[in-house]
Amino acid sequence: MAIIIKTRAEIAVMREAGRITARALEAARRAVRPGVTTAELDAIAEDVIRSHGAIPTFLNYPNPSYSDAPYPATITASINDELVHGIPGRRKLKAGDILSVDCGCTYKGFVGDAAFTVGVGVISAEAGRLVRVTKDALDRAIEASRAGNRLGDLSAAIQQYAEGYGYNVVREYTGHGVGRDMHEDPLIPNWGTPRTGVFLRAGMTYAPEPMLMVGGSAVYVKRDLWTVATRDHRLCAHFEHTIAVTDGEAEILTLP
Repeated sequence: MAIIIKTRAEIAVMREAGRITARALEAARRAVRPGVTTAELDAIAEDVIRSHGAIPTFLNYPNPSYSDAPYPATITASINDELVHGIPGRRKLKAGDILSVDCGCTYKGFVGDAAFTVGVGVISAEAGRLVRVTKDALDRAIEASRAGNRLGDLSAAIQQYAEGYGYNVVREYTGHGVGRDMHEDPLIPNWGTPRTGVFLRAGMTYAPEPMLMVGGSAVYVKRDLWTVATRDHRLCAHFEHTIAVTDGEAEILTLP
């Protein structure tokens, strides 16, 4: 495992990449309403990123399994039982949907990566609870991201919080280190054992991303070769921030 410790100057650039990512996500979030297409949200996010002199990181990102199917958009837009990597298109949002949007931008050679899940109009109590608990699980992971703790501490924080509310966590997909590349070491599983794994050090930058499911943890990839959905078609949610480990509390880099 080759974890890259960032300098203060590098984290300063990552902070700006994170801010641009956050602004793009916030612009997309404000546009979420019944009748809007996911392609429209994608165009909004891309405009924000490019207007700040950055590049959409996801656009043309290589598919890990199919070399001839790079990712075709700026954001991922995953609805209801779609966990991650949903491709934006002509599909219109409906009242009662929950939508997960993931976005990354590259600015001066460094990446910011973040995601949120939001309800479309009025959503069910079950969906609202899932969204709230998933966001809180991310907060627990960030709280555990302190120098001297270990990787298993933050992974366990996600798992224990999610399972305490009766949810499952995905096993096939994880959070990850972030820096000059969107995916660096270490991998950040959504499950783990406290006091195991590598020690966290100031200067580490990574993106925890809790992915919680109402039903079972099994997932599959749809025919578009990207969209990951729950096998039992039950609801799921996803949150993510890029953070930097410091000598005190972790700094969230993907804030607007």
